[in-house]
Amino acid sequence: MRIRFIPTMMMIAFTYPLHAQETDSIRTVTLSDVVVNSSYRQRIERASAQKVHPLDERFLREHFAGNLVQTLASVPGVHSMDIGAGFSKPMIRGMGFNRIAVIENGIKQEGQQWGADHALEMDLFNVERVIVRKGPSSLLYGSDAMGGAIELAQRPAPSVDQVYGEAILFGKSVNGTLGASAMLGIRKKALHTRLRFSEQHFGDYRIPADTIVYLTQRLPVHGRKLKNTAGLERDVALFSEFRKGGYHAAYTVSDVYQKSGFFPGAHGIPDASRLQDDGNSRHADLPYSMANHLKVSSRQQYLREQAAFYWDAGFQHNRREEWSLFHTHYGNQPVPQKDPDKELAFSLATVQSFLKADLFATARWKHTAGWDIQYQRNRIAGYSFLQPAYERFTTGVLWLSVFRPNDRVSLSGGIRYDYGKMDIAAFRDVYLETYLSERAYAGEMIETYIWRSTRVNRHFGDVSGSLGLDWEPGRGHSLKAHLGRSFRLPGAHELASNGVHHGAFRHEQGDASLASERGWQLDVSYTREREHVSLSASPFVSWFDHYIYLKPTGEWSILPHAGQIYRYTGAEVLLAGAEVEFGMDLPYRLAYRFAGEYVYTHNLNEHTPLSFSPPASMRNRLEWRAKALQFHMELHSIATQNHVARNEDITRGTTLLHLGAVAGIPIKGMNFEVVFSLRNLFNTSYYNHLSFYRKVEIPEPGRNFQLLIKIPFNSKL
Repeated sequence: MRIRFIPTMMMIAFTYPLHAQETDSIRTVTLSDVVVNSSYRQRIERASAQKVHPLDERFLREHFAGNLVQTLASVPGVHSMDIGAGFSKPMIRGMGFNRIAVIENGIKQEGQQWGADHALEMDLFNVERVIVRKGPSSLLYGSDAMGGAIELAQRPAPSVDQVYGEAILFGKSVNGTLGASAMLGIRKKALHTRLRFSEQHFGDYRIPADTIVYLTQRLPVHGRKLKNTAGLERDVALFSEFRKGGYHAAYTVSDVYQKSGFFPGAHGIPDASRLQDDGNSRHADLPYSMANHLKVSSRQQYLREQAAFYWDAGFQHNRREEWSLFHTHYGNQPVPQKDPDKELAFSLATVQSFLKADLFATARWKHTAGWDIQYQRNRIAGYSFLQPAYERFTTGVLWLSVFRPNDRVSLSGGIRYDYGKMDIAAFRDVYLETYLSERAYAGEMIETYIWRSTRVNRHFGDVSGSLGLDWEPGRGHSLKAHLGRSFRLPGAHELASNGVHHGAFRHEQGDASLASERGWQLDVSYTREREHVSLSASPFVSWFDHYIYLKPTGEWSILPHAGQIYRYTGAEVLLAGAEVEFGMDLPYRLAYRFAGEYVYTHNLNEHTPLSFSPPASMRNRLEWRAKALQFHMELHSIATQNHVARNEDITRGTTLLHLGAVAGIPIKGMNFEVVFSLRNLFNTSYYNHLSFYRKVEIPEPGRNFQLLIKIPFNSKL
C-alpha cells in the first residue's frame, strides 16, 4: 500500500461508522492494516452495533476442525449442519439455509442453499479472514440474510514487492483424506496477483457403530465404514488487484468441484443388500452427487478526500447433479436415451451488482447510499424431479447514517426497500398421471398430484431497517444494542414444489400464496475486558409475524414411498436465546476459555418448536502457549435436544473431548507450521441434531486425527 494513500485511509478507518449493519467490512480489513494502535478484532468489533466475530488466520488455524463451517462452529451461536465427514453448511442462532448469507470478496454465494443435503462450495484453504455477523443483515445483503452473514476474505497484499507463496499438506484419519494446496503470489509496485490450487481425496468414513436403525429396520455397517461416502474436491482460484492513487481494482476467478457418494442406506429405500462391502473404500459409485461452482467477480473502489465509491459485480454458475441407477416408482417411465442414470440436475446462473457511496460529511457524520441488483435463472434436468425451473429478479436501495457525538458513543440508523419478482415454470408429470389413472384415482385428486410444480408469477416488495447504539461507558466496557426489521422472499421450493424429496424422506408441497417472511429482531451485547480477564454476554430475541416452515399435515401421500405430506406454511414464530463467553489468563502460560449458547424456538400458532433447532451447548477450553507452540484441550458438552417439532426425533446429548497443537518450526529461513488435532478422543457414538443423516440414525464420525503442514516462503524483489 503506497505511502500517499495512508492519510486518506487512516481518516476512513478512524471515522468508519459503528452502524447496525456494516456495509464494507471486508474492505475495512484491507484499510485497517495501516492503523497500529488497536487490534484487528477490536477495529472490526467497533465497526458495528451488532455482535460480530472477526476471525483471523491464527483463530482459523488453532480451531481447525476439518472444514470451514465446522471450524466456525467454535464461535458461540454458529452451528454446523453436517453432511457426512467432509461437507457442512452454516446455521446462526437457529436459522440456516436461505436465511444465512455467505459473502466472498464482496459477492454473495449463490448455490443450492435450500437443501440440507447441499454443502457450501468453498475452498477451505483460500479463506484467511472471516467476519461472522449475528442477527439481521437484510439491510445490506437483502433477502436471504435475515439470520446473519458470514463474510470471507483473503489477507491483504504484502507491504513490499516480493514473490511469495505456500504449500499445504493435509490429512484425516476418519476417512483417509489426503489433500494439498499450493499458492503462488507476486507483488510488484501497483500490481498484486495470487494463484491457488487445492485438491483432496477421501474414502468412506468411519462411525462408532456396527449397525444403524431406520424405520425399525436394522442395517449393517460393514467394518464400521459408511459404504460409498468417498469422494474428492478440486479447487482453483486466481486473484489480481491494481492500485494507483485513490483507485483500487480487484478481480477474482474461482472454480470449486466436489464429488461425494451417497450412503445407499440413506438414498431411496434402505436395503441391507445394497450395503454389502464392495472392497473399495475410496471409490464413489452410484448413487453420488456432483457440484461445480464457477465464480467471476470484480471490485472497483475509488477514494476521495470526503467520499468513497465502490462497485462489486459478479457472475456465478452453480451446477449440481445427483446420479443414481435409473429407477421409477411408476413402472411406465422409459429409460432416458441420454445420461440414463442422471436422477437430478440443477443449473443456477446468477448475475449480481452492488453500487455504494460513503459520504464523510463531517468528522461526526457519515452517510451511505447503495443500490443492489441480482438476476437468477435455474434450469433442471434428470429423470426425477425436485426443484422447479425458475427465474428470479431482485433489486434494492439502501440508506445508512451514523452519528458520533463523541469518541464513546455511536448512533446509527438505516432503511432499505427491496423489490423482487419470481417466475416459476409449471411441470406436469405425464408418467405419474398414467400411473394414477390406471389405479382409478378420482380426476380431482389426479389433477392435484400430477403438477409437480405449479406456475407462479409473483411480485414482492418489502422494507428492512435498523437502529443501533454502540456505547463505551468506561475503559474496558462495551455495550451494544441493535434493533432490526428484516425479511426474506420465499424460495421456489416453498412456492411451487409438490412431490417426494428423497433426501429429506418426505412429500413436500409449496404454497403459491405465501408472503415474504417478516420479523423484528433485537440483540444486546455487553463486553468487559481487563488485562487478563474478559466476559461477554449477548442475549437476543426475534419475533416473526410470518415465518415459513414445513408443517406436517397429517395427510398420507398417495405417491409411492412418499409418507406424510409436509406443506410450507406461514406462522407467527418466536426465537430467543443468548451466548456467553469468558476468558482468563492463568499462570504458567495457561489460559482458560468458556463459550456457551442456547436457542429457544416456538411456533406461536401450533405451540410447538421449530424443526432443526440447535441444542444448547458449551465448550471449556484450556490452552498453553509458548512463543511458537500452542496446546489445547477442549471439552465440548451438548445438551439433549427434546425441544423438537412434530415427527422430529429427540437427540440425546453427549460430551466430547478434543485435543490439538500448533507449532511453528523455523527451517532454513522458512517458518513451517504444523497443526495437529484429535477430534472425539474417546470415539463416542452420538448424533448431531442438525445432521442430514440424523433422520436415518447414522451417528457422527468417530475418532479423527487431523494433520496440516504449512510451508510458506517469500523472496523480496
